[in-house]
Amino acid sequence: MRNFVGVKFRDYGQVYFFVNDHFELKKGDKVVVSTEEGVGLGVVCVVSNKPPKNIDLSEIKPIDRLATEDDLIKEQENKILSKEAFDFCKRNIEKLGLEMKLVDVEVRFDRSKIIFYFTAPTRVDFRELVKILVRQYHTRIELRQIGVRHEAQMVGGVGNCGRICCCRLFLKKFEPVTIKMAKEQQLFLNPSKISGTCGRLLCCLNFERELYTDFQKRAPKIGRKYVTRLGEVRILRANIFRDSLIVDTGAGVEREISLTEWFEITEGKGDLSHYKYLFSAKSSSEVKISSISLPQNFLYEDLEEIQKLSEEEDYNFSIEEINGIGSKNKNSKAQKKR
Repeated sequence: MRNFVGVKFRDYGQVYFFVNDHFELKKGDKVVVSTEEGVGLGVVCVVSNKPPKNIDLSEIKPIDRLATEDDLIKEQENKILSKEAFDFCKRNIEKLGLEMKLVDVEVRFDRSKIIFYFTAPTRVDFRELVKILVRQYHTRIELRQIGVRHEAQMVGGVGNCGRICCCRLFLKKFEPVTIKMAKEQQLFLNPSKISGTCGRLLCCLNFERELYTDFQKRAPKIGRKYVTRLGEVRILRANIFRDSLIVDTGAGVEREISLTEWFEITEGKGDLSHYKYLFSAKSSSEVKISSISLPQNFLYEDLEEIQKLSEEEDYNFSIEEINGIGSKNKNSKAQKKR
């Protein structure tokens, strides 16, 4: 049965698709295929009955054969050669005094070419280095300059989140990342917090960009005052994950409303009787527990007692009540110590 197989030639490389008509393949199997750059040995990472999207079927080549024991031995010999070539090239870079940093060496399966990946701040004249490498290995030599993002992808590392870098795990193409994305997500513009191991802006800033962009298109601007059908309000903050806004209704009380409620009180035409609680006036000494400023002598253990009392719906606490709870527990703890 015909299926389509995704093959990776390197752990962090892209996935290339091939047609399989003759072999029973599963993930982890090693196969030999023909590519535009010669014969290659890769690992099967995807097996699908459906053709890949955005790829012309006429350009997909077939699987040549399963890898044999000799192929696996040859692969190990190429890995050893790759390490030797890395050390040899690094020594000659130091001898020639070239301002370049060698990152990795790739040896093609049939040894038709050896590719040396490096980073450099400027263009480097490495013609003499190429001559030395050709004399040493008697094959085609390519020195390929890469960016710091690709360096991090090849070398790997652990990001600020404590996980392996996304570029090493699953990213195949690098999308542009700008400081505007960090501003849209309301992040502190601290370079150590929003930069990856490569020193560039975090790739993950791009992952939730659509979510933030969509929210900001629908939400009003923070800090502005708006006249609604129930009165004037000022937008204090926004909670993207709850799809809500925190507003000041002018009574010194912060209210959290969803964007659906916001559109209803600003642009809607229906009955607003069930939204009047948003603008209900309260004295400064009686506020909801979600928006109070706790007194300095308040103990966080007292929250358990307040939580029990607040089980009743729409229960409001005055500052005097909260102070009473805090002082009562504080006195009881002092008596126990005595």
